Amino acid sequence: MANAEASNVSSAFPLPPANYYSHYTDENIRRGRVMRPPNPVMESYTMFGTPYQTDDSIIRPLESQGIRRLYPQNCDRRRELRKLNHSLLVNFLDLLDLLVQCPESSRRAEKVDDLSLLFIHIHHLLNEFRPHQARETLRVMMELQKRQRLETAARFQKHLEKVMEILDQALQMLPDNEELDSKLLIPMEDIENMDVSSSDDSKNEACSTLDRMMCEIVDAL
Repeated sequence: MANAEASNVSSAFPLPPANYYSHYTDENIRRGRVMRPPNPVMESYTMFGTPYQTDDSIIRPLESQGIRRLYPQNCDRRRELRKLNHSLLVNFLDLLDLLVQCPESSRRAEKVDDLSLLFIHIHHLLNEFRPHQARETLRVMMELQKRQRLETAARFQKHLEKVMEILDQALQMLPDNEELDSKLLIPMEDIENMDVSSSDDSKNEACSTLDRMMCEIVDAL
């Protein structure tokens, strides 16, 4: 039933496996043209053939997985990784000698199991470094963001100081208020002469109009 529903959903929303993520645009999501994400797992799930619980720790202990521990719980991980690497090399060389001298021996399966156990321990030790690696990566990212913000603030401060300097220079180049007021004032004599001249011009214009009318009357007689 679940497979039939999945096939119906996939047929309704065909997405190429190579670039399916390119279909998850804002417009397609708004119009409902993409597949909905699967429901979150509530209880248990399987990954690489191993069952997991949702409340399990990120890095499960070896004992919870039924694996015999080869090193103590509290130890120097770098030193143990070096020792495991040497043991892995020695067991691999033993396996090669065994395959050359006696390929049908039952010890061959034992050596393969030993190599598998060593690889599991190496993988587990490396995974125990993942939280530290994540914290260190986050710290480096935050330091980079802090440095970028400080550099941006320093550049902004320099531009602000330059703008303030330009404004101070512009204010110093402006004339004083008294000098500016004196330039804006108009002498009263010019205003009186302007009024007189304008009244004289209007009178002359009126007189010239009357003279022209009288001349036209005389010419008509």
